[in-house]
Amino acid sequence: MLHYSLLFLLVALVAAFLGFSGIAGVAAGIAKILFFVFLVVFLVSLLLGRKTIV
Repeated sequence: MLHYSLLFLLVALVAAFLGFSGIAGVAAGIAKILFFVFLVVFLVSLLLGRKTIV
């Protein structure tokens, strides 16, 4: 999911460089949402993933 976030960020940067501000804004918004979803999933897996038997 982090891969897609970085991909949309790259699309936003290229679109902004070429002058497509609408597409750049949408792509940046999608990248932001995907990044925060990635953070939530990462933190949940970090907290729930450590099942150690002692």
